[in-house]
Amino acid sequence: MVKLDVVGILSDLDDAALADVEKHVRRRVFQPGSEIIESEGDSSDVFLILSGAVRVVNYSLSGREVTLEEIGVGGCVGHLAAIDGEPRSACVLAVGVTEVAMMNPASFETVIKNHPTVAWRVIRELARIVRASTRRIVDVSTLGANERVIAEIFRLAQPVAKDDGSATISPVPVHSDLAGKVSTSRETVARVFGSLARQGIVLKQGDGLFIPDIARLEALLG
Repeated sequence: MVKLDVVGILSDLDDAALADVEKHVRRRVFQPGSEIIESEGDSSDVFLILSGAVRVVNYSLSGREVTLEEIGVGGCVGHLAAIDGEPRSACVLAVGVTEVAMMNPASFETVIKNHPTVAWRVIRELARIVRASTRRIVDVSTLGANERVIAEIFRLAQPVAKDDGSATISPVPVHSDLAGKVSTSRETVARVFGSLARQGIVLKQGDGLFIPDIARLEALLG
């Protein structure tokens, strides 16, 4: 059984504290593509991701899926509704087979009150969400579709950049997923990738995306 300490907000807890939290959760496995949280739904459970990953999405008025974020092992979703009691603000789908630990709002509140380090980590997670949302708003407001694609590739490259300025993103981002993240079409993503490849800025190598010099990529953003 996967231990709860893989979850970021619980990672500071000792074995006794983890055993206490375990009393408040119920575990469930979701199959690929399954809906874990329904947008505008009135459920308010918190989901801790023990294995697999989830995709947080919303939908435009025309029905186009917009990916807000992908969250892997150790992440947490659903805590906003548990805190304020409002309807869900987005839909959450399983990416691959995904195991979660679920807590109802009362249990979530109990765990936070019993373990102050959990409360602090939840606050930090909320701050991260605000920053990510602000960044997305700025991108959509100030960058064209092509530039948003380039900006997202640059963000993916930054954490894996080497001392020589190169980076390899693995696996290669799926065009439709990248399009959803930056609110554009799959065709636009394909055109941008093609243009970057012709300039030698981004190159496909095996199952990865090699960027010889991420500074050249950043320069395209002005």
